[in-house]
Amino acid sequence: MKKQAIVIGLGQFGMALARSLTERGVEVLAVDTSEERVRLAAAFVTEAACFDGTDEQALIRTGPERREVCVCGIGDDARDASIICTALLRQMGAKKIVARANTDVHARILKLVGAHHVVNPEREFGERFASQILHESIIGELPLGEDLLITELKTPASFVGRTVDSLPLTRRYGVTIVAIRRKAQARVLMPEPREKLLADDVLIVVSKQGAVSQLVERS
Repeated sequence: MKKQAIVIGLGQFGMALARSLTERGVEVLAVDTSEERVRLAAAFVTEAACFDGTDEQALIRTGPERREVCVCGIGDDARDASIICTALLRQMGAKKIVARANTDVHARILKLVGAHHVVNPEREFGERFASQILHESIIGELPLGEDLLITELKTPASFVGRTVDSLPLTRRYGVTIVAIRRKAQARVLMPEPREKLLADDVLIVVSKQGAVSQLVERS
């Protein structure tokens, strides 16, 4: 059986999330007060509905308790609505509620009223993109949970020719190599201890925020 999700609020964040979940095989119900946004989402999601996320009766009819995840992505200009919607979803027994915040205070309130996970996409993107601006060797970053990142990293020149087990990455920086993308062979390798790194290798690593930047600066 396919997983089911509700995405309430179809701004840039909500629309992109609804599309990505759909592409990954999730049955998405997309909700917004804008008929135009609902019409756009209806072209790719399983179902789209036009109603206010604070409308308790309309929300009950979507069956939040039956869905694997409910996302409240209501925009910046409707913080009160996002708080009410999140509280209603929790009251209705939603298993997992992800809510979008734009300030620390907003995030704390969303957690207090029942959000299991709170995201601030603009701030999180800004923090990740800063690393790419400062360090050309960082190709991209992806959050993994609340405090970890997956980073694609060009192999530092000082690593070329060295074996994976000779690099003090975990002990010194808290960075773990989980895969190696080898361009020369057009494939992804598991990081065998005696594997020697090549100049055009891309390392896929897991670390805490800021650890990879420290590694790059000191390599």
